Amino acid sequence: MRWNLRTISIVGGLLAAGCVATVSHGATLEEIKQKGELVCATQDAAPPYGFRDTQTNRYAGYDVEMCKAIAEHIGVKLVHKPVSTEARIGELKMGRVDVLAGAVTWLPERAEQFDFSHQYLQAAVRILVRANSDIKTPADMDGRKICAAKGSSGAAIATRTFKNSQLITLQGLGPCYLALQSEKVDGVIGGELTTKRFEIDSRESDKDPVRLLDEPVAQEHIGIIVQKGNSDLLAAINETVVELDKSGQLDELYDQWFGSKSIYNFVRNFAVEPIEQ
Repeated sequence: MRWNLRTISIVGGLLAAGCVATVSHGATLEEIKQKGELVCATQDAAPPYGFRDTQTNRYAGYDVEMCKAIAEHIGVKLVHKPVSTEARIGELKMGRVDVLAGAVTWLPERAEQFDFSHQYLQAAVRILVRANSDIKTPADMDGRKICAAKGSSGAAIATRTFKNSQLITLQGLGPCYLALQSEKVDGVIGGELTTKRFEIDSRESDKDPVRLLDEPVAQEHIGIIVQKGNSDLLAAINETVVELDKSGQLDELYDQWFGSKSIYNFVRNFAVEPIEQ
């Protein structure tokens, strides 16, 4: 039972419900150049996208590097703003940040509110269960308790896909993982990178082992977003991503954070291209 994001056109409205209704003006490319700085947000505790490195006490991650590259391309100072997963959309909507590189999955309702850059990352949505669970495929989750990060695309996809299941949303996938360990939920739905990290962590520690289901629930097409109609800024972001791709730097960043130089050992299988659903 594989679901493509094209089949979940109504779930984006669930995400919008948690955002405030008022939209503030987003800084244009010219205004950003005039003030000499770009405020770019990433998630604050979602490795390898954006997180605080405990060794350096600085923020690092794939999305942090995207923010750096965009600011450098525009020729301004980067003001990096780490935000929580559940607050990231609202920060852009209220105009508190200029750009959100927060592993934002394309969803129809989001595309009505914001403009998406070219795809700069793609990832599967997968389900994590306890190793001794009788759950073998996503279809087996029907009627079970499933946990997702509040405000995430995983939560929206779960609502659409598992109509007979009880969805529990918590402040991030970390608490969901703990809920799975303590048998309060039967599965955790989220991006394969984060869920894979939990699987690896359980194997390398004394924690009860968990495993990822082989079959993905959906494929996430991920873009960097700006406020609607901010075409010049969006064009600058697209130019940045295309240049990174053509120069080979995007491959290097992917390899560092997701590929052979990381714990995930994934192989890049996506193209930098417009996200068309």
